[in-house]
Amino acid sequence: MKKKLILESGEVFHGKGFGANQDIDGEVVFNTSMTGYQELISDPSYCGQIVCMTYPLIGNYGINRDDFESIEPAIKGLIVKEVCDYPSNFRNQMTLNEFFEKRNLSGISGIDTRRLTRVLRNSGVVKGKIVNAEADENSVIITLKSTKLPTNQVAQVSTKTSYANPGRGLKVVLVDYGSKLGILRELAQRDCDVIVVSHDTTAEEILLINPDGVMLSNGPGDPVDVKGATEMIQKLLGKIPIFGICLGHQLIGIACGAKTFKLKFGHRGGNHPVLDLKKNKVAITSQNHGYAVDQESIKSTDLEETHIALNDKTNEGLKHKIHPCFSVQYHPEASPGPEDANYLFDEFIGLMYQFKNVTV
Repeated sequence: MKKKLILESGEVFHGKGFGANQDIDGEVVFNTSMTGYQELISDPSYCGQIVCMTYPLIGNYGINRDDFESIEPAIKGLIVKEVCDYPSNFRNQMTLNEFFEKRNLSGISGIDTRRLTRVLRNSGVVKGKIVNAEADENSVIITLKSTKLPTNQVAQVSTKTSYANPGRGLKVVLVDYGSKLGILRELAQRDCDVIVVSHDTTAEEILLINPDGVMLSNGPGDPVDVKGATEMIQKLLGKIPIFGICLGHQLIGIACGAKTFKLKFGHRGGNHPVLDLKKNKVAITSQNHGYAVDQESIKSTDLEETHIALNDKTNEGLKHKIHPCFSVQYHPEASPGPEDANYLFDEFIGLMYQFKNVTV
């Protein structure tokens, strides 16, 4: 099944297709993780994107039932140097190719992923399409240039109805902008009584639940496209502790008056160093985002910068100077990636208890 990847910038990569035999298009991005491809494939934050893995061999430990980060994968496709047909792992239940066939997902292997990564680093992420080898390249490029990226990714991946993950501890409302199951898992390990609500839930509806805290999840796309989130956060500030992750972090920034911008090629991988400005300590973090909070715009808000990325010095953390609210751009729940930042969930628990004691 000969295929080729065509970028809107004109580059063409020839390879072999795997999974479902269909043409797919989307924003082409790269991820630097060496492992964790199953969690990556099932991460809702990749909605509408075709992901290039910089590590050359993918699928070598197969697919298992336990490492999914969502029930329905939202990723458009996968680009790899080599896909493993004979995985070796005691938890393996099927190959990557078999999983892609069952889920009607498409991928391409056998291309020079190092060259593709250099293209994306130099020119920035671009739209691309995986097509049959016979497809006319010029017509595909013309179509890609005229195609606009979707703006409703959060609505696609967010839960449509609220649901509970019961616990006997603090009650937490998790606003689902495309939440990974790892976030729910970390809250459950701390015995939180979690109510997961849709992305368009209002502040009034959240306060009716009478939670001890609100968590704003990760998610795909441009934060300015998430309608209603800014107003909801503004109404909750000061009334309840808030913890934001990734997209939730960006939404807190916008709600407090900061601005966001699109990164040239984003941060995607499990090996990104982040400096905690308060503790002067570095954590190796798991990241997946294409936008960042503008640091200059933070200065005119009631937010203070708490973390920065050491690779490019962009913002990675915020804390409100007045209200119980903080956020990080990276993923403290990891899945995949290092668990250096897992302590942030404990800090959220402590913040909720502190707020309860003050307001009782």
